[in-house]
Amino acid sequence: MTQPCNSVNSCNVAVIGAGASGLVAARELRREGHTVTAFERQKLVGGLWVYNPRVEPDLLSLDPDRTTVHSSIYEALRTNLPRECMGFRDFPFVTRPEDESRDSRQYPDHKEVMKYLQDFAKEFEIEEMIRFETEVVRVEPVDENNRKWRVRYKDSRGVSGEEIFDAVVVCNGHFTEPRLAHVPGLDSWPGKQIHSHNYRVPDPFKDQVVIVIGNQSSGTDISKDIATMAKEVHIAAKPDTYENQSSLYSNLLIHPTIERAYENGLVVFQDGKAVHADVIVHCTGYKYRFPFLEPNGYVTIEDNCVGPLYKHVFPPALAPGLSFIGLPSMALQFFMFELQSKWVASVLSGRVKLPSEDKMMEDVIAFYAKLESLDIPKRYTHFLTDPLWTPMFEKLKPHEAVVISQSEYFNWVAGQCGCPSIEHWRDEQYNISVKRDGDTFRDDPWDDRDRLTKEAYRDFAKFKPTKVCST
Repeated sequence: MTQPCNSVNSCNVAVIGAGASGLVAARELRREGHTVTAFERQKLVGGLWVYNPRVEPDLLSLDPDRTTVHSSIYEALRTNLPRECMGFRDFPFVTRPEDESRDSRQYPDHKEVMKYLQDFAKEFEIEEMIRFETEVVRVEPVDENNRKWRVRYKDSRGVSGEEIFDAVVVCNGHFTEPRLAHVPGLDSWPGKQIHSHNYRVPDPFKDQVVIVIGNQSSGTDISKDIATMAKEVHIAAKPDTYENQSSLYSNLLIHPTIERAYENGLVVFQDGKAVHADVIVHCTGYKYRFPFLEPNGYVTIEDNCVGPLYKHVFPPALAPGLSFIGLPSMALQFFMFELQSKWVASVLSGRVKLPSEDKMMEDVIAFYAKLESLDIPKRYTHFLTDPLWTPMFEKLKPHEAVVISQSEYFNWVAGQCGCPSIEHWRDEQYNISVKRDGDTFRDDPWDDRDRLTKEAYRDFAKFKPTKVCST
């Protein structure tokens, strides 16, 4: 294991990406005294939250030579968590009643999240650390001791360059490379197929019969959006997410998973029911992908398991020179980014020590063995949530559920870097939200809503109002 660059002087750190994780990583690294250069291939901050109406010409995103569109945001998207629990701790995600262009709803649209991130970047003067329209094409160790890292990049004019850094923090997100469902016969099925990555508006589905594969957040939202225009929408859902027919959309039906597709356009579900469909929409998630990274075989990706990684962040053989922010899915994302960034920054400065390489590997191996013993598939290695309210994990006993508990993870990371863990109100807002469903859950009143919001704003009052943040 390489050592921190210096326990007294700062490190020269490259941050890959300027989305939510890259922005807070840059802030925390600079707060810890490091020199930061962030690389962002787009023209502005925001990453995932930068809406782009364009889609890729290959609607399944299978062509490796395709023109890649890095946004996966659809026009009607609203958050599925309340704004209060989504924000960074010392920069609350509050309403801005003085600005009529802002979305004041508790579950705001994607444009409001984007504006929040722009406000964050402005408040903490992060843009001065970012090289915009600059794509990182390769990251590799300079020598066999992995003490320095070479970052090669190319700007929008095609001009290439390279620089040497003490450490690299990977914050490029994981919502660009689609993961597709495997359905027998689908290769010869004649209808149109599209992944949710390339979904923007429902208009192209007018009067069509559409099958949506997947019933997690994006599948549920997109199917209802399409139902406003389509003749019929059929959701193919796994048993543990199976729900009754929607109360608001009479043309939206729920089925078990697809058994087979046929050349005549017929699609048969596991319960024997069949539908002649025009379109199949894959709302089936994404693959982790780091095409720029050359870690000399120390980090691999197998069935969406990026590893070996100590606590989802540090590859033991390359720590602390290489780290990843934001790999766990489902968890309270912005809060997690902030905690992980504090940990990485403090380790690089030498203020916090990592275990030895061998000890970290022992921990990783034990973690993988625990997942396997609980029959948790490898593709859920980086899955963190509240197991009590997640159907696929509700069978776990309390002592088993800690392996995927976001609260347990937050407590551990916070303990490492000496900062407070998740607030009670934030944790409770999240836990209530992840178990809520229905067509109008974002706007429906719910027990404890006012109480938790008041608790949040009492906490927010501890932070001094700034020019862009007022509680």
